[in-house]
Amino acid sequence: MRKNIILMLLVVIIGNIEAIDTESYQFINHLLTIPAPGAPEIFDDGVIFTSPSTHRRVGIAFAHEGFARVYWFQKLLKAKDELTPQEAKSKNIEDQYRDSGILFHVYTVPPEIRELEYRLVIDGLWTTDPLNPQYRIDQKSGIVRSMIAMPEIQKVPTAFDGPPGTLTFNFQAPSGEIVTVAGSFNGWDPFMYELKETRVGYYSLTLPLPPGTYHYVFFHRGQRILDPFNHNRVYTNEGMAATEAIVR
Repeated sequence: MRKNIILMLLVVIIGNIEAIDTESYQFINHLLTIPAPGAPEIFDDGVIFTSPSTHRRVGIAFAHEGFARVYWFQKLLKAKDELTPQEAKSKNIEDQYRDSGILFHVYTVPPEIRELEYRLVIDGLWTTDPLNPQYRIDQKSGIVRSMIAMPEIQKVPTAFDGPPGTLTFNFQAPSGEIVTVAGSFNGWDPFMYELKETRVGYYSLTLPLPPGTYHYVFFHRGQRILDPFNHNRVYTNEGMAATEAIVR
C-alpha cells in the first residue's frame, strides 16, 4: 500500500513533465532505486538530472532553447524503512516519507538534438553541473556548458513487430527477472506465458494468434503492468486497465 501511494505521489510530481512515459512502472521503479545524486542518466529518450537536496533550489536550462526557460528540480521522496504506529496512522505525507537526499528533473531530448548542452542554476547562481565531468566552452561567449552526448535513436519494439498472425510482447527489466504476459487469449492466466530474456534487460515472447482484438497486461514482481511500448489502453469488463492489440 505504501508503495502504491509513493508511486501516485511521483506521478503527481512529474505529471506535467513533457517527457518519457513518466507514469510507467519501469520509470518510477528506476527513479526510486537511484541511490544518490550523480551524473545525468539517459533513460529511453530522456535524461534524468539529479542534485543534492541540501541546495535550496536547483534549476536547469538548455542551449537549444537559448537558455530562455528554467526547469526547476523536484524533491524525490522515498518511503521510510520503519514507521512508528503514529506515523502509520497519519495522513500527512511528510510523516510517512523521507527526503531521499535527491532533487531531480526529467527532460525529454528532442530527436534532432544529438549533443545536449545545458547549465544549472544552483541557489540563484548559474554554473556547470558539478556531477557531470563532460563540458564544452562556447567559442563566442567563453561560457562553460555541461554536455551530454545522446545515443543513436533505436526503434522501439511493439506488439505488432512479429510475423503476420502473431503478437510479439516486449518488456524491459533488470537482468534475471521473471516477466509473464496474460490476456484475453489465455483466460488471463498470469503463469502460462513467460517472456524470455533475449539480451541483457530485454524480454520478448511471440505468440501465434487468430485474427481478432486482444487485451493483455504484463506481470512483473507481483505488479500488473500495461505494455510500455503500446499505448492503446482499454478497460476490461471488470474495470481493470489493459493494453489492446489487433491481429489481422
